[in-house]
Amino acid sequence: MVSVPSYGMNRYKASISYDGTPFHGFAENPDVETVAGKLRESLERILGHEIHLTCAGRTDAGVHAEGQVISFDAIAFDVPRIERSLNKLCAPFITIKEIQKADDLFSARFSATCRTYRYRILNDEYPDPFSHRFAWHIETQLDLDSMQQAAQAVIGEHDFSSFCRKASILVDGEEVDASLIREVISINVTGEGPFVEIWVTATSFCHQMVRSIVGTLVAIGKGRLGKTDMSSIILKRDRNFAGPVAPPHGLTLMEVGY
Repeated sequence: MVSVPSYGMNRYKASISYDGTPFHGFAENPDVETVAGKLRESLERILGHEIHLTCAGRTDAGVHAEGQVISFDAIAFDVPRIERSLNKLCAPFITIKEIQKADDLFSARFSATCRTYRYRILNDEYPDPFSHRFAWHIETQLDLDSMQQAAQAVIGEHDFSSFCRKASILVDGEEVDASLIREVISINVTGEGPFVEIWVTATSFCHQMVRSIVGTLVAIGKGRLGKTDMSSIILKRDRNFAGPVAPPHGLTLMEVGY
């Protein structure tokens, strides 16, 4: 349920990008630096009142974003001036690309219709010092055709229990398993030079879903799993049958659709 801003407040939408390397994820956690914590503290310092942030996707520690979206309520402000001040406080790891006034019922999370992630792999004999923060280095030559064919099995609505960390929610005061049914709209495996990119768009994702899919595709690309195994792994609904979870630093939240 999305509530409207309190009296005298406006709702704002901001597009941000960040290098997730130095942060312990997006969501705030006590005693560690997070993206949300840095943004909230900076906004409160500039605006002089309490801020509560909502984001489109709560990225894990080490995961990056080019197209993250946040929403928050604040007293009306001069947008260009606040953008400049916020970028000075959040540099060099976070950039606020745009802030705009939003509809009172807008929510960065609940108004989103899809999210797109990109996973980047350096498929080369030697590592690259200029990409090691943003790409998983794999020496073994990957079979991209097999990976692309296998990837098509995840398109559509499925129970992604084989690729997600289990979670629980409270329903009428009782703890129950959260649904891991998600809808993947598209997935593509592409290669350019030594780099392999895996692009995935879904209406929403569960925890570690993209990284688990990538790890399984890499196992297929290495020949450790067959390209027809992806469908059976989905049907098993058991994390033990999927490939390893890919490391976080190759993953970037690229775009959020509304």
